[in-house]
Amino acid sequence: MGCSETPGGSALEKDKAHVDPGKVTAKGAHLCCLQPTSRTDTHCQPPCSALIPSPRKEHQLFLVRGSQACHLAMERRILISGPIELHREVESPKDAVIFGFEFQPTPHISLMVYSNRTEVNGRPACTQIPDSYLIQVKDTGKGDTEKRFACASQGIPKKNEIIKLYLSSDDLKIQCFLQSESKHTSQEFLGVFTSGGLAPSLAIINSTYTGIFHFNLTLFSDRVYWLIEIPRENITKNTDIAAVEEWFIRITLQQGLNIYTTEGTLLDKLREPILQWDLGTIMTKNSVSVLYQHVVDVKVAKCPCANDVALLGFILNETYNGIYLGLSFSGFWNYNDITWYNLTDMIYSQVGEEHTELSVVDMVLTNHFLVMLTSLGLFVSGDLRYPSSSVLTFSRADFCGFERVDYVKGKLWYNERCFANREQFEVDYVTITFERNRTLSESSSCFYSNEPFHEWLPCLPDILKGTKAIASNVVTFLVDQEHDAGVYLFSSQKTTTASVNTLKNNKPGLKTKFPHFVFPPSFSSPVGMVFHPRSHFLYAYGNQVWLSMDGGNTFEFLADFHDDIIKNTYHSFYTSDITFVSQSGNVYLTKAGLRRYSKIGSINDNIFTLYYDHMGFIHKLTPDHFEAGGSFSGFGNSKGIFRQVPGMGFETALAPQFITLKEMVFFAYVPKNESQQSIHTKKFSNIHLGKVIHSRKTGMAYIRKVLQHSSPEGFLSSVITEVIDPFGIEEENESSCLSSSLSITQAGNATYKLTLQSQTPGTVSSFQDLDIEKTVMIPGYSSFLIINVLDDKNAIAVATMPTTVLNNMTFPKDSWFLYNLGHKNGRMWEIYAKPCNYWFQQHDDSLSLSVLKYIDLGKSYTVEVKVIPNTKGVRTLEIPLLNVIVGNPNLLEVKTEGSFDDTDSYLMKISAASNALRQGSTSLALIVWGASTECLVTTVIPMLKNSCSYLKSMHHIPSETIPPEDWISGVHKDSQGFNMIKTLPVNYRPPSNMGIAIPLTDNFYHADPSKPIPRNLFPRSKKSGKFKQCANASTREECNCTNDQKSSHAVAFSDCKEKVPRFKFPVTQYPISLEIYSEDGRVPVEMPYLLTVTEVNKRENWKLKHSVPENVEKLKDYLEPHLTVPVYNPLGLNLSIKGSELFHFRVSVVPGVTFCNLVEEFQIYVDEVPLPFPGHTLIAVATAVVLGGLIFVTFIFQIRNIHPSEMCRNFMTTNKVNLSNLSISQLPHR
Repeated sequence: MGCSETPGGSALEKDKAHVDPGKVTAKGAHLCCLQPTSRTDTHCQPPCSALIPSPRKEHQLFLVRGSQACHLAMERRILISGPIELHREVESPKDAVIFGFEFQPTPHISLMVYSNRTEVNGRPACTQIPDSYLIQVKDTGKGDTEKRFACASQGIPKKNEIIKLYLSSDDLKIQCFLQSESKHTSQEFLGVFTSGGLAPSLAIINSTYTGIFHFNLTLFSDRVYWLIEIPRENITKNTDIAAVEEWFIRITLQQGLNIYTTEGTLLDKLREPILQWDLGTIMTKNSVSVLYQHVVDVKVAKCPCANDVALLGFILNETYNGIYLGLSFSGFWNYNDITWYNLTDMIYSQVGEEHTELSVVDMVLTNHFLVMLTSLGLFVSGDLRYPSSSVLTFSRADFCGFERVDYVKGKLWYNERCFANREQFEVDYVTITFERNRTLSESSSCFYSNEPFHEWLPCLPDILKGTKAIASNVVTFLVDQEHDAGVYLFSSQKTTTASVNTLKNNKPGLKTKFPHFVFPPSFSSPVGMVFHPRSHFLYAYGNQVWLSMDGGNTFEFLADFHDDIIKNTYHSFYTSDITFVSQSGNVYLTKAGLRRYSKIGSINDNIFTLYYDHMGFIHKLTPDHFEAGGSFSGFGNSKGIFRQVPGMGFETALAPQFITLKEMVFFAYVPKNESQQSIHTKKFSNIHLGKVIHSRKTGMAYIRKVLQHSSPEGFLSSVITEVIDPFGIEEENESSCLSSSLSITQAGNATYKLTLQSQTPGTVSSFQDLDIEKTVMIPGYSSFLIINVLDDKNAIAVATMPTTVLNNMTFPKDSWFLYNLGHKNGRMWEIYAKPCNYWFQQHDDSLSLSVLKYIDLGKSYTVEVKVIPNTKGVRTLEIPLLNVIVGNPNLLEVKTEGSFDDTDSYLMKISAASNALRQGSTSLALIVWGASTECLVTTVIPMLKNSCSYLKSMHHIPSETIPPEDWISGVHKDSQGFNMIKTLPVNYRPPSNMGIAIPLTDNFYHADPSKPIPRNLFPRSKKSGKFKQCANASTREECNCTNDQKSSHAVAFSDCKEKVPRFKFPVTQYPISLEIYSEDGRVPVEMPYLLTVTEVNKRENWKLKHSVPENVEKLKDYLEPHLTVPVYNPLGLNLSIKGSELFHFRVSVVPGVTFCNLVEEFQIYVDEVPLPFPGHTLIAVATAVVLGGLIFVTFIFQIRNIHPSEMCRNFMTTNKVNLSNLSISQLPHR
């Protein structure tokens, strides 16, 4: 890349005086000018020089010269994921040391330049940056393994150790260190960062969730680490055993800056199903080592949702018996971390101890079951989610007519899918195939089953059995979850075919979904077929590899290995890596959906298997040890277990032919006497597509296209390339023939005679044996590959483009050149994978490469991505850089919009909308089709579910918000002093329509089985009322009510409910406000969501009011006869209550407008209610009767002239007189 000129000369020339070449150590970098972009500050003048990095993520240097601004903005050409260190590289005044930096939002980086003094040369800081300052930007993240950020749950982690965190019932505690050579240095680092306000942030990520947690900023004086403690309920509130995703974690020194970013995993050991069991008798290290000499192969089965949880099984020879499995929950990083189990006794308990030669053959770990094929049969575990005992038990599946000789050749096939938050349409299938022809007495040699794997059925439908169309053997049968179809791979002596049949009731039917696909005869040794995990990419492999992106309808040729048959494939869902291992031990790598592949190494071990952990690191597992790449050297490219990158060249000579200055064609030479069996070893093939040809002298060319042809003679293949670096030519001291002119005459049908004609007397000019396989290049004409030297002056050559050869022409000296790309004297060329040439950037907030999005009925999902080219020396073609492939296009309507920006980056917006009532899932593959296999990300596969999100729910928004602390205390008074919280009586039941004292509901509230039940006098009340949470409990404590259950309004937890909202009578026009919560936020419930409202205890005395526009009225008329309940418009819905005590309402969204069962419940307690009917009436009547009687008596007294007061006085007077007389008359008797 050359320098652009600025006024007064190039930037490089202007700054030569300030740059010490010895100080610039950026390996492979080139000095060039950085022109200001539209985002650069307009006062940043003049442009600055820059050292652009090579694409291998080495150093990036910026030379800031004479800038009068504090910012230097640069279009982001690399993704810097590690820390940025800025330091002075050349001598400069001590009062202007550059030490600071900051980031701007991607895709641009902004470097902030600071000074350690308030003034520089008498001016304010940052106003003038001396020309002699050099800012070095160094990526010390994943590439720098000497000093790095490290974290662990306990203790100090080992150097370069992958972060493995585990979640238990306790809180999650994490300690983070800055690794260095001494504790003192670590303390200094922490002190500096902490004083600057920097502390680590932890991101916990899975396909549906991203949570950010911040470490404590405060440090104790003797602490050398940051500490964070996260309560388990802040990460997940679930504790049930289930298939759950293992989280990715990303710890960075400061959120948003990506400083010292370190990645790892977090596993929930409390919920992972297989970890809750004892698989058998635990073995010691010595007892395991005894097995090594008897092991002939090893098998791995990993958990679909947590790839770090895996089982390793030993396949034994006939000299030893037993089932021995090793369990790892940390991804096989350390052999000593494996727990070994002996399952021999358990298996013998099923088949009898008289059988011998027992061994593992194959195994599959599904979401909820362990399926194990042994030499004595197929065994299926119980459901791993429901531990009935501490030891895992198995049941044996019977296959009539099959014996040990069949089982040892059997294979298990499984389409790996993670069913966390499982939907009703998601089902696990496992297939077993036997390598033998079906007899008349046998139903099939291929069987399948879905969980719980009790019934195993033939793979072939009944009518298809024995017909000529499928007379071949079933190599593989897989179930395509996205298309709801079964995919077959058939093989016979003549053909290999693929067939796709639709499933009906989880069984393959007779109807084919697509026409049969017939592979060419060259695909003669099929071994199997496999879906890439969590995607729709289907690979058929054997002596060739074929790729289907449409569910088996069509297949595309990917690779031909001839006699070196692919025996196994290994996959990483996270990095989209797919590794093929051949019989000879060669290992090849491709990316999901990519139409190119590379050879990444070979393995010489006789017994091994490969395994990808959850983060995409590749491991080599052998019986007695494990190998994995360094924690960062192996990340993203699957090369950690290989010592060096292998070349992909082949033993022949290449003949270059110029088309233009930047475009060349390389022809591969095939001698006439080459045997038919070895011709393919001297030809270009698909493996070379997208690779780079390197010359040992100098020169590189990027291979854009591979061609196969039968002419010109001697050249059966060629590649069209784009020149990255010019290829070096031979000098006269290397080939003396260059000092002569050259004449060309035809010597045969396809050969030409080259003759030297000396132009200068006394000059030694001749052909030599060393000139064989060198190429004569003549601008504007065909090139000639020298294949034989006749004598000093004559040689025989073959032409790359015979039609452009002019016979009997002579070319003077210096008009023709010589290239040496031969192999006779040691191959002068090699082919290597191209360094990563594209970066993938997502524009949403997701930090995960594996995203799961739910799309509800009538909703849509939009994702924006950006592909950033880093194609130094290679032009970017004006064609879309991204392919979008939908797994099941019938499920969702997908639209795309793509465009290039000013920096040749490609932006694409993809929207997927749900337009069908059918639920299902499909993968959406975004493939950077031109990316190198060296890239970490070439394919991103979001999973889209046409279904209801488990995070989506409907919530009632109360008219009055009560703080949580008031709910605990039970007191929350309004402005009038009215307490708005009602604590329910123990064993409370709301009244019925028959009266307060006659509750008829089955729902108890504030249940306590040890206390008496009030309002339980009447027979109907005694028969009603059932405990739910408190069933079979004797006290309330035994009900085990959680705080969430106590605060829940759901009727299922009514036993736990203690406090409810309280309102004064009457409740009128209470607004029923509802919102829908989802991962996308909160939205109010409105049209087209229509509602039904019921009272769960069948109470009356309440009424709803809502607006009924014409469109709602029509929907009501249609829905109410079908639902048999009233339908309400959520807009303006309000409630009036005329009854007393507790009302418990359930609000539901009508079906047909959402896949979700949106239901919400809320409660209202109506208090301070007047006497119920007929209390008021009776009191009024009694009062009226009494008052009327008093008035009537008074009226009678008046008309009769009766004076009650006088009568009373007279009566009292008469009584006094009588009493006096009585006293006088009795005195004498004393």
